[in-house]
Amino acid sequence: MRIDKINIENFRCFRGKFTLKLNEGVNVLVGDNEAGKSTILEAVNLGLSGVLNGKYLKNQLSPYLFNHQVVDEYIASLNTDQKKSPPHILIEIFFADDFPLFEGNGNSERLKASGLSLKVEFDPDYKSEYEVLVSSGGVLSIPVEYYRVSWKSFARESVTGRSIPLKSVLIDSTSNRYQNGSDVYISRIIRDDLDDMEKVGLSQAHRRLKEAFGSDKAVAAINKKVNDKAKVSNKKLHVSVDLSSHNSWETSLMVYLNETPFQQIGKGEQCIVKTNLALAHQKAQEANIVLLEEPENHLSHSKLNELMDAVSKSCTKRQAIISTHSSFVANKLGLGHLILLKNPMVTRLTDLSPDTYDFFKKLPGYQTLRLILCKKAVLVEGDSDELIFQKAYMKENKGRLPIHDGVDVISVKLTFKRFLEIAVKLEHPIAVITDNDGDYENKIIKKYLDYEEVDYVTIFADKRESLNTLEPQFVDANKSDLKGLCKVIGISSETYDTPAKVRKYMLGSKTTWALRVFEAEDSVKYPDYIQRAVRWCNDK
Repeated sequence: MRIDKINIENFRCFRGKFTLKLNEGVNVLVGDNEAGKSTILEAVNLGLSGVLNGKYLKNQLSPYLFNHQVVDEYIASLNTDQKKSPPHILIEIFFADDFPLFEGNGNSERLKASGLSLKVEFDPDYKSEYEVLVSSGGVLSIPVEYYRVSWKSFARESVTGRSIPLKSVLIDSTSNRYQNGSDVYISRIIRDDLDDMEKVGLSQAHRRLKEAFGSDKAVAAINKKVNDKAKVSNKKLHVSVDLSSHNSWETSLMVYLNETPFQQIGKGEQCIVKTNLALAHQKAQEANIVLLEEPENHLSHSKLNELMDAVSKSCTKRQAIISTHSSFVANKLGLGHLILLKNPMVTRLTDLSPDTYDFFKKLPGYQTLRLILCKKAVLVEGDSDELIFQKAYMKENKGRLPIHDGVDVISVKLTFKRFLEIAVKLEHPIAVITDNDGDYENKIIKKYLDYEEVDYVTIFADKRESLNTLEPQFVDANKSDLKGLCKVIGISSETYDTPAKVRKYMLGSKTTWALRVFEAEDSVKYPDYIQRAVRWCNDK
């Protein structure tokens, strides 16, 4: 069983109704900060469990759960003749499979489907008291004390977490929570993985620990001293292990990695342990939905690769929703599973060629998310091109780097067409700055013929085949002041006294000369095709 789609209304960053249809297997959520990635994970888990931050929602109601724009509009309306009703939060989970006990049209779309609805809404039982509060001008935020939480199937029957056929496990390895020195997350995973007999065995072992602790000679001596001083009638005062509740062992657990307490190990190691434990424990095996929040946090490249392999293997038979800011994670899990959030829009990278999907999956180091998330993208072949373009841009934009204006310059080596394929699917403005390699007809015209009529793809290259790469182009642009160019790139104008000699030096020291141009205060001239690319960026 899996989720077909979810509706989220007025929850956190989502104003009004937001609908997301999910893939059958892996779903990779990407987007800028505040795009709603974490909110979607939280909403799915809340809709399936009724639990928020480890506690039932009815005990966690807060005005900050509501979309702030909806709240502001509601508060403002109370001072007008057109008063709005108190806003609500709605989370609807549509199952992809039929489940008769959850089937009906009790959803906002009035569709006959299987699923469940969680709603936070004003309780009409408090109508009179609420109206008095409004008339007195006392409503400054959402009056959650007058709200109720209803959790029902589409058959309009109340549900509990136990009755829901679809389970979820939320793995948020970005947060650390400790209680009495013990990691709450780890303790909960271990607790949930135990069957009843194992819990009884652990509880009995904990009680034997109390007996052993109390019978120790040093503890006995301390207890005699404490009791003698306390003088509480004929009752005995002593120190012992906490057994005040039947599951007191849970808060006493201290997890160690080798001989080091869990909270003392590195955050990256903590991330791996938590994620692997959550994926492997019994409840995770039963759960149909795995929700994973930013798995890349605190991990080195090699460790992240290991973790993604583990996630991929663990999620082959289950649905997974994973939020990330990492191109590596997105590429590794497959761009075909990617869901781009630009609230309220949703875009997917469907229908890319199989070769392109496979390319980025096998070579996940390419910065695909930089292309996807920027305002405009400029693709260049190498480091020299990137440095020179950025310097040319700064010259025309009062020293501002392209990224300051939402323009990301990405070095893609010879993979221009892979990135162009992604840009076309997203209808994303993109420019290519490239050499003609001495064959303009084949290397430029024919190579990029498919993009000739695509408005948001622009190719910048020089037609002069004798100036086949950036270096001869740059020398040609500055041939009227060869001494000035030599000064900027840090070579002797007496030794390098001809364009051919300067060009030969630059071809042999590609990154060095480009870096010196980037760092120089003295001005140089830039090739025409570079300047045209800068103007394209500045064309808002």
